[in-house]
This record gives sequence, C-alpha cells and structure tokens, in this order.
Amino acid sequence: MSAVLSIDRRDGPSLQLNPNPRQKFWFDPPARRFNVEAERRHRQERLAGAFRLFARFGFAQGLAGHITARDPELTDHFWVNPLGLNFARIKVSDLLLVNAKGETVIGERPLNKAAFAIHAAIHEHNPKIVAAAHTHSTYGKAWSTLGRKLDTLTQDACVFHGDVALFDDFTGMVVDDSEGLRIAKALGDGKGAILKNHGILTAGPSVEAAAWWYIALDNACHTQLLAEAAGKPQPIDEAVARHTHDQIGGPEGALHSFESLYEGLVEAEPELLL
Repeated sequence: MSAVLSIDRRDGPSLQLNPNPRQKFWFDPPARRFNVEAERRHRQERLAGAFRLFARFGFAQGLAGHITARDPELTDHFWVNPLGLNFARIKVSDLLLVNAKGETVIGERPLNKAAFAIHAAIHEHNPKIVAAAHTHSTYGKAWSTLGRKLDTLTQDACVFHGDVALFDDFTGMVVDDSEGLRIAKALGDGKGAILKNHGILTAGPSVEAAAWWYIALDNACHTQLLAEAAGKPQPIDEAVARHTHDQIGGPEGALHSFESLYEGLVEAEPELLL
C-alpha cells in the first residue's frame, strides 16, 4: 500500500529538558520541534541509529527484535524495522510505517507479526509512549527465566526502581493481539517489563529514552546475574533507592546517554541517514 506523506530530511532543534529531577515526569511527551516533518525525521533517524547501536551491543538475534516510534502526525501509526533486515544494516529509508490495522502504509519489505502484536497494543494502550524496544538480548533472556523482578543493587539500577513490571504469562511467540494487550497492561506507565521466559522490553517518551533504557536494563540484568553468581548481593535501602531514582530516573539522562553514542555512530556510519 502507499500513502501521500511529507517526509522532511532535515533535523530540528534539540529537545527541551525538564530541569526538575524530582518530578515524576518520565512519561511526559517531549517538546515538539518547529514542525511535524522535523519531528518525524528526528524520530526516524534516532530509530535507525538505535537499531545499529543494538547491533553493536549484540542485541540482534536472527529475525527477533523490534523498536518502534510513534508517528508524530498519524499518531495511531508507528515506524518499525522490516522483518529479516539485520539491525546493523538498517537505514532511515528501510523503516516501515504501519497503521493500527497492521497494514504497511510506507515500505515494501515484510512486517514482523510479533512486532505488530506487541507494539500496536503498547502504543494504543498508552498514548504517552512514543517508542518501545524489545529484542532477545542474552542477559535479558537469562534473567527472564527466573520469573522475578530485579533488585535495586547499584546506582545505575536505581533508574528502574519501581518502574519495571513482570509479565509471567508466557504462551509462546506473541502473534495474538490479546497477548500484546496483556503485555501493554502489565507495562502500564513503567519504563520496562520482564517477559518471563522471553526477554525484556522498554518504553519511553522518546526513541532515545526507550533505546537507552533497553541498553541499561539489559546491563542491570547482567549485573545481577554476575552478583548472584559471586555471592549474596546487598540491595540498596528502599529510601535511598527511591531518592536516587528521583535524581536519575528521568528521560533527560537517557537522552544524553543515547546521543553520546549516536553522534559517534553517525560519524562512523553516515549511510544510516539515507
């Protein structure tokens, strides 16, 4: 299928950041750019970059894995990677635009059915979510088999304190819309979810936040697996964990962390912007 849609190749100004770290605001929508075309292009470029960064982190696993970005104008549509194209090769022009019925509006490559079943439900259930990420990363998969939430063991893990749900209703590959809705409901307003016997998933108010939080959540899984293998980890005190979450749990840190990787990526692989 095809549709008339204006795609501007120019980027817009940087996002405005919330200066108050103690405000519960991670899910607030980011500031819009001067026009919808600039915002769309920004999301597309960061989405293509997120896939390439995920490849560098070893998150590409066969046909599995997807990151989505809500279109800023057609808000019931989202951009997603095509099935069968390795994360390391994805360019802006490869991205698919998919509507709420699972129809590909822009793009010629096939759509991953699991990507639609999971992400369509997430985007529909929570309009504040701009992007969501799910792959079969090794440490996320390993931790998911334990069927429990992560403990808050480190300063970095405080980002997720009280923000990661457990979805313990694994029934096989997610291709049914109803299971996608159950995952979306389990996620709620949180940053992420542990999908038992499946892996991990993150969501956020920008592509940058969702992608960085995925990298950070996989790292938290890795850290706790190592700590428990070595001995008996000592979690951070609840009040301290909550305070630290208020300090570093917002999307501005995730944005800067992502951008610090993205800048070098674009310099090394400028073709991702094509």
